[in-house]
Amino acid sequence: MFTGLVEATGKLVSRAHTGGAPLLIVNAPSLAGRWREGDSIAVNGVCLTALVVEGDPTHFAADLAAETLARTTLGAIPHGSVLNLELPTPAGAPLGGHVVQGHVDGTAKFISLVPLTDDLTTTDWRLTLELPRELAAGVISQGSITVNGISLTVAKVRNEADGFFVEIAIIPHTYQVTNLHALATGSEVNIETDALAKYAAQMHASKSTSELTAASLLARGY
Repeated sequence: MFTGLVEATGKLVSRAHTGGAPLLIVNAPSLAGRWREGDSIAVNGVCLTALVVEGDPTHFAADLAAETLARTTLGAIPHGSVLNLELPTPAGAPLGGHVVQGHVDGTAKFISLVPLTDDLTTTDWRLTLELPRELAAGVISQGSITVNGISLTVAKVRNEADGFFVEIAIIPHTYQVTNLHALATGSEVNIETDALAKYAAQMHASKSTSELTAASLLARGY
């Protein structure tokens, strides 16, 4: 389990194709010595299994399953991209962000990141994303959301005719220590909606289906 508090950033070195699953190679010198082969590492919010790169503790590798390629940005982002990294939270440690599983629900389009004052070193920022409508049930105003592995709070939801938009307040620290400042307009980011919201939506959908089935049976005289 993760908390969405990014510990470090790394760089995508390469994606190697060896006939099986593509192999992601990441340069992460600040995490050297802090993980072992087989450990989980969240890479831009995606839970991956770390593999040793022989002779170089500043790098790690990770296999990319077909499901990971289909649901996340990791198969398409260019070499040299800055990646948000987080190691798992030890049992009993404080939860500083929110419960993040590293199970990405899909991707969203980066619309803008706008400073709220003229002083770019101290200003807050306003992040706007366009999410797929199928993720709307897991996103509420003042609820939690994970963007590229970053635990954030939804400030505003706009369900408009031309799309489902989410606005998020970004503090200076988050802007400086994550890859948000490196994103280009129109690029895709990984989204994990709040786990509690997902389960609540699923339970509501199941209850509605059960009630509909019961009503149908009663209407037929059963």
